[in-house]
Formats: sequence, structure tokens, C-alpha cells
Amino acid sequence: MTTRDKKLRSYRVNEQPNFNAGRRHALRALASGASVVAAAPALAGGRQWWEEVLDSGRPQRRAARSDRPQRLESVDDLRRGKTPFRSDVMLDAYDQAIRRYEAIARKRDWPRIAKGKLLRVGDYDERVPLLRRRLYLGGELSERAYRHFSSDHEYDDWLNAAVKKFQRSHGLRVTGMINRATLAQLNVSAAQRAQQLMLNRRRVEALMRNRVEDRYVLVNAAGFQLEAVEKYEVAHRHRVIVGKPDRQTPEIQAEIRGLNFFPFWRVPMSVARKDLFPRLMKEPEYLEENHIKVVKGHYNGPEIDPDTVDWATADARKIKFKQDPGPWNALGLVRINMPNPDIVYLHDTPMKQLFGARGRAFSAGCVRVQDVMRLVAWIAKYEPGWDAPEDHIDSILAAGQAADFKLTRPIPVYFTYITAWAERDGTVEFRPDIYGRDGSADYRGELDPDEPAAPVMLSP
Repeated sequence: MTTRDKKLRSYRVNEQPNFNAGRRHALRALASGASVVAAAPALAGGRQWWEEVLDSGRPQRRAARSDRPQRLESVDDLRRGKTPFRSDVMLDAYDQAIRRYEAIARKRDWPRIAKGKLLRVGDYDERVPLLRRRLYLGGELSERAYRHFSSDHEYDDWLNAAVKKFQRSHGLRVTGMINRATLAQLNVSAAQRAQQLMLNRRRVEALMRNRVEDRYVLVNAAGFQLEAVEKYEVAHRHRVIVGKPDRQTPEIQAEIRGLNFFPFWRVPMSVARKDLFPRLMKEPEYLEENHIKVVKGHYNGPEIDPDTVDWATADARKIKFKQDPGPWNALGLVRINMPNPDIVYLHDTPMKQLFGARGRAFSAGCVRVQDVMRLVAWIAKYEPGWDAPEDHIDSILAAGQAADFKLTRPIPVYFTYITAWAERDGTVEFRPDIYGRDGSADYRGELDPDEPAAPVMLSP
């Protein structure tokens, strides 16, 4: 019997991870086109097109980005529990986490892992002992697993489970493999992590300077999630899609004042100039295919013939675009109106399969919300005539007509940017600094080449 076999025999069974739990299933997403259902008022079986939009989150096949097979995961990345970001409990959890990382830093920090080939279960590599120590000090690998195999060069199942735990808590694809994106986050020092936690604590503290309202919505762009808070507890959370790094979702405070069902999409000037004009020079048919009208002067101005426009010299201040409601509409079935100088808002989307990506920076700055009707029902539940908000929404959708509602009780909404936080149970979470706001390129890390790419489409 080898030394390793003896170690394995002595290792208690109840220390072993459950390798059958949480097995990844294939995530199949839609190809990058904007339209998800046929442009018809009613479909086979009597279903309406808006029912198809609501159901379009069912996985569909995504065009492969390379010839390599894509091994994708199911995404379960929402915070748990009732504690909102804006709370003293959260600040206390930050303080404990900061002390923990500062203590690690004082003890010569954890080791850096050298670059090299991708590591996976079954590999033998001289970097494995350092990787094992790094994960032990970070809390992902148990002391027993570390002590038994601290100098072993085999990438074993316990190490694989620890890597997956690390990837989950750092917003990475959960593969169990050490790729470039995972290695970059492993090599951020404990001292840097303590500084990052302090920076984000200040962000949360700033959100609490004014009175914490009884009801509000908070969007964390860096974490790709939204929390609806009522009576100082999180009522529910939603995954969101936020702005691309070159179209960042801003940090703002506003109020939700209205709901627009079956909305027109008034294409913003910036999107028209940067995206639509260049596209129309190559694809003049794009407007007709996506039910976009060209109007003069303002969004309610007279319609003009797009064939009369020279898109190479067009002026976005004089020419506007308006997309009709329908399954092609970039706003989906509802827009949540929150007037603000940045002209960003919350809305539905027909591209629901994109919520299956772990990194969800795909938009032009606005925020798309998964299961948006659940949020709409929560927003409107105290409005006159909305005693049964789900039924009310169903009746609006069944009518199939544009409908705008002004709230009598506006709800505060906060768009923030939190890349690191701690939970009351001691769990610490980090997310890649997608917008580079934390002050070091190390926090941004490296892009995962197997993450879904932003679709080539116009979007708010």
C-alpha cells in the first residue's frame, strides 16, 4: 500500500465532499439575435406572443463561440437570507471579514501560484502544494484535507471541490479547473482583499447616510443582482443584466414612479449614434426586420422614409428611432420608469436566456430584470386597485395593449457597485471588478474565454 493510499484510508468518510451534489447541467442559450418568437398576434395552440416572451427563459441552443465543446453550468449566484446590503448587520459582517483578512496578511499572506498549464483533477504539478495551502488559508479547503495531503502533487477530488467553492464565492464559472480567470483571483493577496472589503464597506455605509426607507429597490451592478427590500428585510432577489464595461450602469439614486406595459423603445441618442447608424450602413433592412420606425425631430415626430436618409452623415439630434411593442422589442413586456439624468431604468427583455450567464454585463447601461413581473407585482401591491397585483398584471397582459401606470407611492431605487461583501455566517464573497472602479487591475482579473459573449444586438 502506497503512502497516499494509507492517507486516503485514514481520512474520515464524513470529511469527503459530496461529488454528486450540484452537478452542472448544460446551459443552452439563444443565439445572438434579438427576436425570440415569430411576429404574429397569436401562435399555434392559441398562445399569444407575450406568453412566449414570458416563457422564453426556457433554455435554447446557443451558437458555439469556438469549435471546442462548451461545458456550462447552472447559475445559482444570488445572495441568500433576509439581510439587505443597507444594514448594520452587513457592516458588522464587513468588520469581521476585514479583521480576518488583515490577520492573514500579517502572517506573511498566502502564496502566489505561478502561471502554467490549466490544472484539473488527476493532474500532477509542482504548483499543487501551493494551491492547496492557498485554499486552506482562504477557508475553502478543510484543515484535515490540507494536513493529510499538504505536500502531495496530485490534483485530487478534495482540491477540486475546494476550487469549486472558491469559484462560487468569487463569481467565476464553477469548473473545478484552474484556468487563467481563476488563477488571477487566487493571486489577489489577502492584504488587497482587506482593502477591497474596506472600500466596499464605505460604499455600503454611504448608502445608509440618509434614513433607510421601509421599502426600496437596490441594484448591485457588480454582483448582477437586485434586492427588493421591505420592513428592513429582503422580500426577494432577482438576477439582472447590466451595462457592458464600455457602457457602464451608473451609480444613482432615483425613484420608481411608473410602469409601462407593452412599451415602445425610444432608442437613446447614444445608442443610435454608436450602434444603429453604423449598422444601417451595412444592414439597411435591420429597421424593418426589427419593427423600428424613423421619426423626425422628436420621438413623437412625423415618420420619415429611411431610404431617404444617408446614415453616414445622419444627425442623432434630428433623427430618432422608435421600436414598436412586440416580441422583438428590446424592453420586453414592461419598463419600470425611474426618471434620472442618466436615462437608465429597469425593464424586461426577450433575451431571457442571458440570465444563465455568470457574468451578465451585456446591456447599454440599463438593467434587465429576471422574473420581472414578480418585481412589478411587489412594486404595485399597495397601489389603489392593485389588491391582487398578479391578477391585475394578468389582465393587462391579456388585453395586449400598451398601458401606463403612475405610482401614487414612488419607491426609492439605488444603483450601486459592490464588488465584495460578507454575510452574517462568516461567508465572504468577491466579484470581478468589471468596471475597474476598485483601484487595481488585480481586482478586475482576467476574462474567462468560455463565458458567453455579449450578443450583437441593440439594447437599452
